[in-house]
This record gives sequence, structure tokens and C-alpha cells, in this order.
Amino acid sequence: MKILITDGLANDAVEKMKEFAQVDMQFYPEETLGEALKDYDVLVVRSATEVRQKVIDQAVAHGKLKLIIRAGVGIDNIDHHYAREKGLSVRNTPSANSNAMAELTLAQLFAVSRFVAASNVTMRQGEWHKKEYRGVELLGKKIGLIGFGHTARLLADKCHALGMDVYYFDIVGEDKNSPHTFVPSVAELIKEMDYITLHTPKTPDGKPLLGKEEIATMKDGVRLVNCARGGLIDEMALVDALNAGKVAAAGLDVFLNEPTPNETLVNHPNVSVTPHIGAQTLEAQQRVGDEVVSVIKEEMKLN
Repeated sequence: MKILITDGLANDAVEKMKEFAQVDMQFYPEETLGEALKDYDVLVVRSATEVRQKVIDQAVAHGKLKLIIRAGVGIDNIDHHYAREKGLSVRNTPSANSNAMAELTLAQLFAVSRFVAASNVTMRQGEWHKKEYRGVELLGKKIGLIGFGHTARLLADKCHALGMDVYYFDIVGEDKNSPHTFVPSVAELIKEMDYITLHTPKTPDGKPLLGKEEIATMKDGVRLVNCARGGLIDEMALVDALNAGKVAAAGLDVFLNEPTPNETLVNHPNVSVTPHIGAQTLEAQQRVGDEVVSVIKEEMKLN
């Protein structure tokens, strides 16, 4: 068996794979990936590699590839429905990153409430803005979660423990086992929230989930956090809302154009930014690697 890993993986996981397969680690751009896959049974990607229909067609024509694994949660960088139609198995590791992403989202909630990011910069510049940095507390605030998968559920519990009132919307409907409050639509959810966080894949048409019209319906002074997918918030509409004070602050780990995001947004004084590090913890990387190994063994029917 031959395995191709294009975007890196924990060393321990790679060593475990080498016990039952030949493992190659190399990034291929979309235009050359399909041809490269003629030699491989398994492809393991993260977010950088795009596996689109042309790549899938080339791989299927060679007849060797059987399994594509997204080492992470979202699989929107893979045309997964098309791949399955062509007989390929497509898997991900939906829970391995969840706690790391929930904790970063929580960190951004603190950052946008207490000027953590901004004051870190200004103090290093020799400035002392104690009076200007009057923040708000999370205690007693309403937070709305758009999407209620693994990450959102963990975040909801953490926010509840901090004394926040937690509301959520999910396309599959209400979770009867959750103690948090279900709201039946995004439009209804975002109207009265003090904080809004996003936990969904990209929209099917690639358009923002929260644009100018949606932001206009939000509470004045709302705070937004997106550690899910770039493009879920209209970035220029967000800049306008920040400038107008409609949005008090935003915490962003993901951007429409990575690794060269909108400079106006990144440099805005009321924005806390991180470079797509939601899954970048030692523990998460270990869990992702272990889950990838388990998926390969299961799919390829190895003991």
C-alpha cells in the first residue's frame, strides 16, 4: 500500500503508517495532483490541498486510489459527493480538532471583550491606554452559535460555565439532549445576541452567511467570532460595520484569502486576528494523526 500525505501530519502517525505502508509526504498543486495519484491507494490532505473533479477523474482513471482522508473537520476542499459517486471513500476526523478549536474561539471571545490583542500591541509601542480599554464581561451575556457540531457543543458548555446564556441554530434542527436554547433560524438567532460565533462549513454557493443585510439586523455593539471558515462573513461589510460601531469587535482565525488576508480588516484596531491556528495544538495534532491511522486501517481492512 502507498499513502500520499500532502499537507503534513504528526510524526507519530506517520511512523505508525510506515509499519504497514509506504508513506510519501509532498505537496502537489491541483494541476499536478491528479497525475501523482496514479501511484497511491490513500490520499491524506488538510486544508491547503484542493481535490476537485478534475483531480478525482484523473485518479479514478488510474484505478489505484481508494480512499481520501481530510485530516480535520471540514471537507469543503474536496468535491466529496463527486468522489463518492466515482467509487472513492471520503473520510474526515470530525472530533479530533474540536476541543482545540473551541478553546481558540473562547480565547477570541475574551480578546474581543477585553482588548487583549490591541493592548498587547500598543504596550509594546510604549503606549498606556488603561482608560480607553474599558471592556465588557462575558457573564450574563447572550451568545448565539451558528452551527452545532462537535466544536460548537464544546464551546457552548464552556460558555455556559462562564455564566453566558447560550443559544444556537443548526440546519439539522434541535438537539433534544442539549441544555442550551435552540433557535429555528439564523435570522432570528442573530437579532438579540451580544456575541455570535460561527461553526459551519462554507455555504454551497460560496456566498457569505453573514453579509451587510444580516449584520444590519444585529444588536448594536455585537461582537463576532469566526474560527470556522473564511468567507462566512462578508469582510468588507464587516469593516464597514466596525467603522460605524455596529459591530464592536471581531475575532477572526480564518479569512477569505489565506495566507494574504484583507489588510484593512487585519489591521483594524477592533479586530483580533490569528493565522488559522484553530487546530494547532500538540494534543489536537496527535488526535488527528491517530484518527487518520484508524480510518486507514478500517477502510483498507487491516488488522
